[in-house]
Amino acid sequence: MSRIIVIGGSGHIGAYLIPALVEHGHDVVNISRDQSRKYRPHPAWRSVEQVTLDRMAEERSGRFASCVVELRPDIVVDLISFDLPSTQSLVHALRGKVEHFLHCGTIWVYGHNAAIPADEDDPPNPFGEYGINKAAIEAWLLHESRRTGFPATVFRPGHIVGPGWTPIGPCGNVDIEVFSRMARGEEISLPNYGLETLHHVHADDIAQFVMRAIANQSASVGEAFNVVAEKALNLRGYAEAMFRWFGVEPKIRFQPFDEWKTGQTPEQADQAWEHIARSSCMSMEKARRRLGYQPRYTSLAAIQEAVLALIAAGDVQVGPITDAHLSLTMLPGSRPLPPAG
Repeated sequence: MSRIIVIGGSGHIGAYLIPALVEHGHDVVNISRDQSRKYRPHPAWRSVEQVTLDRMAEERSGRFASCVVELRPDIVVDLISFDLPSTQSLVHALRGKVEHFLHCGTIWVYGHNAAIPADEDDPPNPFGEYGINKAAIEAWLLHESRRTGFPATVFRPGHIVGPGWTPIGPCGNVDIEVFSRMARGEEISLPNYGLETLHHVHADDIAQFVMRAIANQSASVGEAFNVVAEKALNLRGYAEAMFRWFGVEPKIRFQPFDEWKTGQTPEQADQAWEHIARSSCMSMEKARRRLGYQPRYTSLAAIQEAVLALIAAGDVQVGPITDAHLSLTMLPGSRPLPPAG
């Protein structure tokens, strides 16, 4: 088995990826700035070597790449590179020293797509600093892989979701209160006609993809892959499905975006615009065809699992109808549903 360094493994993806790597017999090192957070409980964490490094600080001193090399990796999974110089420095240090380098990109390398679902043959057309920077990283990595043989794979997750964090909701932002309103059967408002799209993916399915890419290196090196649930959701369909999942009939009002955003905080409005302006809808067929990737979760199932955890934590408040409706689907070991209000 391989010695695998995961950079940024204390976050959403790492919570599933690192235990999977350990269970498959790999020697795993997690590099993270903050080791104090509680991981998703799993006995595999006891077998993981934890290395505390502040990437930005170490890069300013010119030490980060050499620190990674000193850990003697066979494989590196970089989950937290957000600008090209950071990736370039690491790749130059690792050249000739690793068997495989996997970079976590984003579906936001796509901006506006003329046809959907977008696939990997569609050229990236990002807007906004985050998408532009990520597109520059993956273009350089793939060029290096094809020109010099550096063993790079790029994977582009959708909107990551799972227990322990708030999903991008049917308004295109992380306004957690919208789930409470739907659970209580209250009216919500959606921008425009609710036909813009979101494309989620469960963190466990991203981990599945990485495991498959590592196991099928010859099919993944030099390639980029969209890693998403099988289907995207439009805002209206998402909201209607959640209302009914809570056991109540949908109550939705539609407003032009400029009118709708007046009922949001500036941060919520900006976040919604960032998502609906892109209306992500991606194809995952390349990952299925080349690597056998098959998401365990639909977009809705992933969202609903996360919302159940939010209910159990008391972050989403539900009414008596929803309380009774969901009583048989609570997460194992969770505490009773909190009351409405």
